[in-house]
Amino acid sequence: MTLQITALYAGILALLLLILSTQVSRRRAQGKIGVGHGNDTALHLAIRTQGNFTEYVPLALLLIGLMEFNGFPAWSVHAMGAGLTIGRVLHAIGLSRHPGTSLPRLFGTVLTWLVLLLGGIGLIYNALI
Repeated sequence: MTLQITALYAGILALLLLILSTQVSRRRAQGKIGVGHGNDTALHLAIRTQGNFTEYVPLALLLIGLMEFNGFPAWSVHAMGAGLTIGRVLHAIGLSRHPGTSLPRLFGTVLTWLVLLLGGIGLIYNALI
């Protein structure tokens, strides 16, 4: 069994991580800051945007892959992948532009947590039936 749906979203999310990583590297070069954020607010936001992405995406992708592997309907796997991808894009937009709360950041967080919640519950249920 191949995990083609999961592979699609993993590929898209890998490209998004590269974009976020490039923003950190570019800001580091501009400010000549090798480690930490050097009290540069823009760099700090870029670091946290990238960091938040790397904190949530691996487990969410694992859940999506396990759903696909366990035979969940393709539409549900796509819904989870799309939800995660849209959530991470919204979160990145919101956090990279403003350190406080914003609607894109809020909606991105909600979508990401929803993927984790539904994936977790769905896999637990599937394992117990």
